[in-house]
Amino acid sequence: MPYSAYPSLPDIPPGAGDLPLQGLTLMIVDDSRFTCDALRLILQRAGARLRRAESLEIARLHLNCYRPDLAIVDLGLPDGRGEDLIAELSAQGFPVLGLSGDPNGRDAALDAGAAGFLDKPIASVAGFVRLIRQLTTGVGPIDKGEDTPTPFGDPMALRDDLARAATLIAAPGDPSYARAFLQSLARASGDRALEEAARSSRTPFDRALLSRMIEDRIAALRSMA
Repeated sequence: MPYSAYPSLPDIPPGAGDLPLQGLTLMIVDDSRFTCDALRLILQRAGARLRRAESLEIARLHLNCYRPDLAIVDLGLPDGRGEDLIAELSAQGFPVLGLSGDPNGRDAALDAGAAGFLDKPIASVAGFVRLIRQLTTGVGPIDKGEDTPTPFGDPMALRDDLARAATLIAAPGDPSYARAFLQSLARASGDRALEEAARSSRTPFDRALLSRMIEDRIAALRSMA
């Protein structure tokens, strides 16, 4: 299975100095628990506080209570497009990063006002942290240091996301959101076969095969528990 190992970030040695994102509050708007868990591992290790919203509606409720130093907004959300929230926040002067498992989303995010765009999965931990620090403080990290592997999210979060994808795939109605959610999740978890199956799924037969693939992966994750 492509997600049989989950590398952790190395410990920060004593006396390493201030953390590069110390004191910052970031909001991530993403409906994938798996993606959010991987980002949490990076951002909390860098010293940031992380708030998560699963939809546009919840994000706007959050924004009535606090203002983040930076927002990371996924483009495909269950109640609309992330570009709408990107436009709202950028118009108010808040730095925003667009996020998507679809590289073609870059132009849409930047056109909406995003200061940058992130592919799933994050290619470089050091580059990701450096970009956030530059956008929020105007300077780079205190110490660039050696780059570390991008951590995977919690296997159980991946299992929950796959279970949600299976429900969405089986539901009646327009399957475009379900297909996009699964494609993004498969890309983030490094599952090329599932990503391609989600991308090419068009017929009821395709969706049945896709459901079987999801069931196989959930079973494999359960065996890891």
